[in-house]
Amino acid sequence: MTDLDFRVGRLLTINPAVLTVMGELGIDLSDEIPAKLTADAVEAADVVITMDCGDACPVFPGKRYLDWELTAPAGKGVEEVRTIRDEIDRRVQHLLTEL
Repeated sequence: MTDLDFRVGRLLTINPAVLTVMGELGIDLSDEIPAKLTADAVEAADVVITMDCGDACPVFPGKRYLDWELTAPAGKGVEEVRTIRDEIDRRVQHLLTEL
């Protein structure tokens, strides 16, 4: 499974390490199915955060776009995914102070 698979919406299951580390925070993703970023979702958002999305993501004028360079969790173990999760949380918390 590659990052490209995710960008085109082919990822149908969540990495077990992601389930574990999100479960540590009381977030149960076991019934969730990843979905690709849609034009409707982007249009409704004030800020659009992507991870190496490139030309595959819809772009609308007037939206704030942030492309976060993060290690993709695909194929990573719990320790690495926990680090990624914590970095995303740090960035989200910082973004919230700017909004």
